[in-house]
Amino acid sequence: MNRLFGSKSTAPKPSLNDAIKGIDDRVGSLDVKLSKINAELSTYQQKISRMRDGPGKSALKQRALKLLRQRKQIEAQKDQLESQSWNITQASMTTDNLQNTMITVDAMKSANKQLKKTYGKIDIDQIEALQDEMLDLIDKSNELQEALSTSYDVPEDISESELDAELDALGEEMQFENEMAESGIGMPSYLNEEAVGTDNLPTFIDEPAEENPTKVAN
Repeated sequence: MNRLFGSKSTAPKPSLNDAIKGIDDRVGSLDVKLSKINAELSTYQQKISRMRDGPGKSALKQRALKLLRQRKQIEAQKDQLESQSWNITQASMTTDNLQNTMITVDAMKSANKQLKKTYGKIDIDQIEALQDEMLDLIDKSNELQEALSTSYDVPEDISESELDAELDALGEEMQFENEMAESGIGMPSYLNEEAVGTDNLPTFIDEPAEENPTKVAN
């Protein structure tokens, strides 16, 4: 039966890219033919330009005319093939755009399903309650920090006039001490560690202390 009616072909069907490649190959072969014809026409033109009128020149002109007709036919075929190649290229571009569009749509659908699935697990009420709890903890932390940073027995604010008065008083005290030191009037001698002794007691002490007191006999 297969010999009479033939069998179904299992070869893969040509794609648009295969068709474009086949057309480009044919256009390339036509370009080779056109190059040969142009080279022959150039040779004939040079010979004809150097020949005198006569049968030989007429024969070369007929050959050149034949080649010129072939060139026009080949150029017409080439134009048709190039038009076909452009149309197929546009179809291929349109197919690629459609495929990219379908891929984008499928990706959007998958993302939409995933978003719905993810957001379906989120409880807005729980998130709001969590935020409220976090705010309460932050407020408590601020109150704790404020309590720990409280100063004890320190005036909260000192005016500029009070500061100037304190500085003036310190300055006067230091000046007084310097004047006392320069005049030789300092602390009493009995308070000086180097001068303290039995011979330098103040006048209001009657007698020095006994070094070795005797025991009173019974």
